[in-house]
Order: sequence, then structure tokens, then C-alpha cells
Amino acid sequence: MTARTWIGGLALAGLAWAASPAGAAEPAALVEDIANGPSGVDAMDYLPAGRVINLGANGAMVVDYLGSCVRETITGGLVTIGTEHSKIEGGSVRREKVQCDGGKLNLSTEQANQGGVVVFRGTPAAKGKKERVATLYGLAPIIDLGRGGKLVVERIDQRGERLVIEVGAKQLINGKFYDFASNGHELAAGAVYRASMNGRNVVFRIDAAAQPGLSPLAGRLLRL
Repeated sequence: MTARTWIGGLALAGLAWAASPAGAAEPAALVEDIANGPSGVDAMDYLPAGRVINLGANGAMVVDYLGSCVRETITGGLVTIGTEHSKIEGGSVRREKVQCDGGKLNLSTEQANQGGVVVFRGTPAAKGKKERVATLYGLAPIIDLGRGGKLVVERIDQRGERLVIEVGAKQLINGKFYDFASNGHELAAGAVYRASMNGRNVVFRIDAAAQPGLSPLAGRLLRL
């Protein structure tokens, strides 16, 4: 299975979205795979709501919706990207609901500690400040880094592993995604981590029942 085709059943899960650049449309979906599609649309491209893609008679694509956790396998036709699912004209679609946090989970450090969910080590967030905690459903995250550099992934709910990975351009999928599964890394089920790179960071937890390896894309996707 290639980097373009992996994300099976992607219990389209855990996503952490950083603020988008001013004027840029927040992505509604991600192209998991595409065949015989039009130029300008590739696997691992983000798609905003309203984007129209003409697959013609022979094109096919798999689209993962980041908020609704819907995974679509589309064959042929004119595809209009929506906010929760696509509109298909002249083609066919098969939809499945996948496990995905859909960007809904927001906890402050204080709330997390009180609930016994996360015990943060290191410098705590300011009191009352919300810190995005994404839930991933795969042991091997795929992280949108934007570019290469030094990626640090540290367990923060207890003393544990700390990974320091020098990510080069050749290790990035579509110029921006670093896939732990493809590079032989897995994290611990039930653990909480902070990933940081180039002054940016995101906190995420690994679900206790997270799947190993190339599990569904959305379920293990982070945007740093």
C-alpha cells in the first residue's frame, strides 16, 4: 500500500488545527487517494468547502472529512466539497463513518487535571487558558509539519519516552506530512504527548484502543 492509498477505514480521527493564514479557507476535507483525476488535485491535498472537482467518467477519489468524520469513496462525476459530505453529480459514492475527534475536544490544563484525564508535566498553561488536546485513534500519528526540521515528541502525563526526530524533505509526504508508521515509530496507547517544532506545539492523547501501523488517516492526523 502506497503513501497515497494507506488510510483505510480511517476512523478519521484526531485532528488538531492551527489557525489558518488570514484570508485562507479552513480545510473541510483531505484527499486520501485519487486516480485519473484532474491536474491540480493530489493525494494529501486539503480541500475547502465549495471546491469543485471533475472526475469525469474514469476518475476516482477517497475523501476524508475532518469535522464530520465521514470517509467517501467516489467514482466519477462532478464532486462539490461540502462541510460534512460531498455533493455528487453523475457519479457514485460510498460513505462510512470513521472514528475521529473532529476537533471537538477542548480542555484547559486545569480542567484536565481536575478530571484526572491529563496530568501535565513541565510548565503549565496559564490558569483558565484552553489548550487544544486532540485524541488520536492510531498509535502512529501522521503530522502536518509544513516543512522539515527538528520534531520533538515528549510524553507529558508521566515520565516516559522522548523522541527527537530530524525530519528531512525526503521524509515528508506531499512536502509536509511526516508519517510515524512509514518511519517505524509508534507511541503508547492511553498516553498524552506534546509535539513541538519550530516554536509551534500541540498536545494530544492516544486513545486506549488505538490501532497500530497504517490505521485510518483521520484517526491519526495532527496539524502542528
